[in-house]
Amino acid sequence: MRSGTLLTGGGKDRKIILWDHELRMDRDIEVPGQYGTIRALSEGKGEEFLVGTSRNFILRGTFNDGFMMEVQGHTDELWGLATHPSKDLFLTCAQDRLVYLWNSVDHSLLWSRSLEEHGHCADFHPSGAVVVIGTHSGRWFVLDAETTDLVGIHTDGNEQLSVMRFSVDGSMLAVGSHDNFIYLYNVSERGRKYSRRGKCTGHSSYITHLDWSPDNHYIMSNSGDYEILYWDIESNCDLIRNRSECKDIDWVTYTCVLGYHVFGVWPEGSDGTDINALERSHNRRVIALADDFCKVHLFAYPCSKPKAPSHKYSAHSSHVTNVSFLYNDSHLISTGGKDTSIMQWRLIGKSSPSLADGIISNPAPRRADHSITPPATATPLQEPSPPLTANGTQEPFTETSPPTQLVTPTTELTPPCSESTPPPSDSTVSLKDSLEPSDDTATPSDEGLPPLTPPS
Repeated sequence: MRSGTLLTGGGKDRKIILWDHELRMDRDIEVPGQYGTIRALSEGKGEEFLVGTSRNFILRGTFNDGFMMEVQGHTDELWGLATHPSKDLFLTCAQDRLVYLWNSVDHSLLWSRSLEEHGHCADFHPSGAVVVIGTHSGRWFVLDAETTDLVGIHTDGNEQLSVMRFSVDGSMLAVGSHDNFIYLYNVSERGRKYSRRGKCTGHSSYITHLDWSPDNHYIMSNSGDYEILYWDIESNCDLIRNRSECKDIDWVTYTCVLGYHVFGVWPEGSDGTDINALERSHNRRVIALADDFCKVHLFAYPCSKPKAPSHKYSAHSSHVTNVSFLYNDSHLISTGGKDTSIMQWRLIGKSSPSLADGIISNPAPRRADHSITPPATATPLQEPSPPLTANGTQEPFTETSPPTQLVTPTTELTPPCSESTPPPSDSTVSLKDSLEPSDDTATPSDEGLPPLTPPS
């Protein structure tokens, strides 16, 4: 410490000990059990010190006042991500059985809830009233998005659910499973009532991604053996044999990693599992992509020519598992696998295209009491506590260059890239949109380019 004293910690007893100049124990304090054991210590301002724990908390504390929580997050691999249809909110679920709802404006945690299963996928009903969460066991949960009350539990097979997607009007829900089926439900009462409509059978491997048409008549789906199939929902979920009938549909969302409009995102010689997630922005200008090499990519949409150029951004230290734009395209959320991190990226125009709002955290510290009891009802977290238990138009597609441009940043907030200028091709376009960092959480490039400089 600056005063010449010594601060130690890191044992299973969760104690931090202050030693005087003669190495005699002066004071000690214990980190509350719900935060896990101590992994790191750092000196703060004045008498403050920072503590990193085994459950991904960062605490700020003093010996006199105890601890306040600065950052919290998931503790196991993170795959499930859903953005609210009309608010600056997003939801995450992970293999730690926790579900979190975050506010993207102030980076605060609104509520958390514990599930009985490992969460893997999620989607908000278009009304925003409820959210559905798919698990590794084939069960899926319907939660009230305001109160976290359990609305219902349903089961489809006994294998992992990989994707859940509401139709644009919220009248139907499609559930993609690792048993190779897509289960369809009729939905009523603003997402509170579900009745089985049928299932799509025809894939020879597990379902990975799916999207709805604007008129609810068709579904496009991808599978683990790299199939692209189309389904006629109105005709008893029949498989459409003539795929050219569907190639020009203007899909409500575009999350399928295999398709006519996105095959240019695949680099030459890539493995079919290199891309984990993809999403088109709501304004249909760009595509965000999550890959197995810790990178977030930004492409122009449509991206239907080989070797399409893109921007690449570094921040995650593990494979990127998912990406999703907020409802107004102002920001992009990305989630990490082994690093269990959540990154928030700002989408900006040509003037200063660079990258990321940073890891989601609680900017306003909250008092961490030494003994905390879980609340009886699900309310927004006031104190850190254990979570609760428990269009039918089809526009023809034309190969035109998007009205956007990929440009090299001109400011010192240069986005880290993992390769130099994209290779030229006949599909070379320029993107106005890019991603900008506004925090110091992005990691430096691992290929010799200047590191991302945090703003002052």
